[in-house]
Amino acid sequence: MVARFALAFATLSLAAPIAAQDTDADDPYIWLEEIKGEKALAKVDAWNAETEAVLTKAPEYPLAKAWARQILDDDRQIAMPTAIYGDQVTNLWRDAKNPRGIWRIASLDSYMKGAPEWRTLIDVDALGRKENQSWVWHGANCLAPEYTRCLVSVSPGGTDADVVREFDIGTGAFVEGGFTLPAAKSNVAWYDKDTLFVGTEEGEGSLTDSGYPRLVKLWKRGTPFSAARQIAEGQKADVSISGFSTLDGDTRWRFVNRSPSFWTNNLSLVRSDGSTVALPMPEDAEFQGVLDGFAIAKLNSPLKVRSGTAQPGTLVAFALQDVMDGKAVTSFTLFVPSASQAVEEVASSESKLWVKVLDDVSGKLIELTPGPSGWSKREMALPPNSTIQIAQTSTKGDTAFVTVESMLTPPTLYAVPSMGEPVAIASEPAQFDASKFTVEQKFATSRDGTKVPYYLARPKGAEGPLPTLIHAYGGFRNAQTPKYLTAEPYRSGPLGLFWLEEGNAYVLANIRGGGEYGPRWHEDALREKRQKSFDDFHAVADDLVAANMAQPGRIAASGRSNGGVLVGAVANQRPDLYGAIISGSPLIDMRRYNKLLAGASWMAEYGNPDMPADWAFMKAWSPYQNMRNVPNYPATFYYLSTLDDRVHPGHARKAAAKLEDFGQTFYYHEYREGGHSVGSDHAEDAKRAALLLAFLNREIGQGADEQ
Repeated sequence: MVARFALAFATLSLAAPIAAQDTDADDPYIWLEEIKGEKALAKVDAWNAETEAVLTKAPEYPLAKAWARQILDDDRQIAMPTAIYGDQVTNLWRDAKNPRGIWRIASLDSYMKGAPEWRTLIDVDALGRKENQSWVWHGANCLAPEYTRCLVSVSPGGTDADVVREFDIGTGAFVEGGFTLPAAKSNVAWYDKDTLFVGTEEGEGSLTDSGYPRLVKLWKRGTPFSAARQIAEGQKADVSISGFSTLDGDTRWRFVNRSPSFWTNNLSLVRSDGSTVALPMPEDAEFQGVLDGFAIAKLNSPLKVRSGTAQPGTLVAFALQDVMDGKAVTSFTLFVPSASQAVEEVASSESKLWVKVLDDVSGKLIELTPGPSGWSKREMALPPNSTIQIAQTSTKGDTAFVTVESMLTPPTLYAVPSMGEPVAIASEPAQFDASKFTVEQKFATSRDGTKVPYYLARPKGAEGPLPTLIHAYGGFRNAQTPKYLTAEPYRSGPLGLFWLEEGNAYVLANIRGGGEYGPRWHEDALREKRQKSFDDFHAVADDLVAANMAQPGRIAASGRSNGGVLVGAVANQRPDLYGAIISGSPLIDMRRYNKLLAGASWMAEYGNPDMPADWAFMKAWSPYQNMRNVPNYPATFYYLSTLDDRVHPGHARKAAAKLEDFGQTFYYHEYREGGHSVGSDHAEDAKRAALLLAFLNREIGQGADEQ
């Protein structure tokens, strides 16, 4: 193991181990949970300054920062379709001149020809300057089929809370006297052109324990919100409830979705009088949309269907009009994935259903078509062994817009028509010489014998062990698919590219807890089985060591959000194996996570620490409670945002304070803005990538030998 020394701000004295905290009173760092507390922010500022003082002096820092900014602001990037509205397409464009972005619109015809004629709708930077607000774009919902009126969401500083305003595409202006909601974690959608579904914060009893809306109301144009009529309500212990509608041909179907937990939903159709009728879906099924009068759902548990019993991961459908008419309804099967496959994305166009499937993590695109004799299936001809993502689908006609990329191949946007072959309409330029690197998919064997896939990128011709960065997530059914190296790892790109350019190795691990192999891959690491996710990560690292590709102490573990639980746990369990930890917007204190911001909404994933039976298994791996003052504990870099209103900044702050008292090496950078994504513009993103590169070099790279 390489020798490592603490930063200047880590105390020289070695503190005694702190006993596991089983109550709030046992936590000496709880004061750091005061998000904007004067004392807490003073500590944050000191840590930020110390970290920058060390890492910005690294010779690679200014070069990496400039190169990252050049990549992120490259005006040759693909103008991705953020929405397709009939014969028009919208895009949010961000570059050096427009760091917060320009929301713009063009004809679909000009876009398909590769020469879009853009008209600016909203300049987010200019809007922020005009209103003296740090607005971050959070999207627009435009009412079909006219697509002239939109609900625009902008966030102050990048928080999950949005301000919602009505916008007119025709005039290019906000609607005077139109629908407006103040900043809140609202659920807002169109009911019709003069009515909204609204769930928002409106005082005591209006929110769930998770901080999301508990009520659904119909708000009529021209009336005060106080006059809105309530049509549904959830329980305080629920995650959330919302109303929404979808246009299927000429029929607008309206729904209310109540989420008792993160993984359960009770969906109902809304009748014209505001009453509801429940959909015949299992509580754990995932609603995917509507096509040709059929509701589409993905199963997460077995269901009896017309042909027998459909297994988890299967796509099924049932007739909505039969539900509305009170008839007995039996679902039928649309698509059955193989053992190596998982349905990851589903989207509909005018008369087709588009299904993105993972097959041993590589992407495939399937077209499903309803017909009088059943649904037909066709696999689309796209480059193999790639990551595929459905960007958008057309609302007139049947075209899917799909990106295809790999770690060494930049993204290409394809128009995939229902008739004919896919056509490439835009490609990003190569940002590096891909011939210098190799990427291969490998499989490690976890402790219980499960084969765990991972992607290994190394300089071509390299032999022997290299300093290696392993990134993973391992939760919430989120599959980790390989992106072009300028975007790896997630929210830290182009760190992966920079790391390889310096002669090191990068790994993306597909550990359990994600959705790489469908529901089973997630359920294998749920709640009391969480340790399997950590075992999988260790297995990947051990596999690299056994193959003489890496060596203990020269491996960095990277994760963000849920990945903070992962990297915190693996650091505690195998400090011999890892030399550095990157922990972004992390969950760490699992004893108190359900009391902090949106934490209560994730108890179906991790467990409820207030239940003794749950805490009995959670305390075995909760990172915060298991931190110990041991020799050569991995150096940790925490990055986060003060305005993250999803994962509380107190998690990282308290962990840093504990390491400081231990006298262990740590680095810390807390941006004031940016929300959970961290970084509200490309300047902050570039700085983060450069800081992380300097950190890795210092702790497990070339700089580690010099300390």
